[in-house]
Amino acid sequence: MRKSESTREFVKDYYKEAAQNPKEDLCCPTTYPTEDTSHIPGEVIDRFYGCGSPMNLAQIVEGEVVVDLGSGAGIDCFIAAKKTGANGQVIGVDMTDDMLKVANECKSEVSSNLGYDNVEFRKGFLEEIPVENKSVDLITSNCVINLSPDKRKVFKEMIRILKDHGRIVVSDIISSQRIPENIRDNEQLLGECIAGALTEDQFLSYLEQVGFYGIEMLSKTHWKTIENIDFCSITLRGYKFEKTAGCVFVGQHAVYNGPFKVIIDEEGHVFARNQAVEVCTDTAQKLSEIPYKGMFTILEPDQNTHEVSCCSPSATNGNGGSCC
Repeated sequence: MRKSESTREFVKDYYKEAAQNPKEDLCCPTTYPTEDTSHIPGEVIDRFYGCGSPMNLAQIVEGEVVVDLGSGAGIDCFIAAKKTGANGQVIGVDMTDDMLKVANECKSEVSSNLGYDNVEFRKGFLEEIPVENKSVDLITSNCVINLSPDKRKVFKEMIRILKDHGRIVVSDIISSQRIPENIRDNEQLLGECIAGALTEDQFLSYLEQVGFYGIEMLSKTHWKTIENIDFCSITLRGYKFEKTAGCVFVGQHAVYNGPFKVIIDEEGHVFARNQAVEVCTDTAQKLSEIPYKGMFTILEPDQNTHEVSCCSPSATNGNGGSCC
């Protein structure tokens, strides 16, 4: 059996046991406000093994489609169900039959308490999410990405199912340095969300490599220290943006409004405060959307009265390539 397969089988068995016999000390202790969980049965709350509270930070809009990865007994899905309202849709994905059983058994009580049913649970892997392409507004996960044997594939799958301008809000465990083999091979620490942790730089880099932008650290809390390695619980937000026409220049400029003196975006554009920078149509659109909305003024060709700097169709990013 390949290591990735053995890892997956161990995690399934570990969380099968955690579904059957709740483990109070599993992962990081965190709680949700009572108003978010008052409609949720105790059987679900007793099996909450997250390391953060992404639903508190996700700013869910009524009517959105939300997918929760590694949904377990369903607590984050049931919280999202209340926030999306009757016109929203919530899909929980988990690979452990016993967790799915608890979630589905409790779903009717949640629906009765809310007065509507907008939650569905699907069996599947994070590396092969059973959700259609470009169909999701928000993806959440709560201390499960570290359990995956192929985290790059998880991030690619997230990009695949998100709509354009969709977002992720994920909580997970990260390490202060690369984890040595003796910890990485410790199955108990794997189940406790420690052995599979990425470093913060790895986590951010993997997200950027698959195309996420506007990545923001929403929270970071120390969890524990093992062999002089610090492990923290983090919650990150990032966005998807699909380039459409490529780098097409029509004379648009972007002006960064501050408060910083200068910033650099994911594509290498350098924006000095109050200086017009020529950008392509795709970049102009991206800077007009959240999370950048309000930070930039986009000037159309007949509006440009600012000094132009740095970026033009013939400019480079310092590495021999176009800056857009």
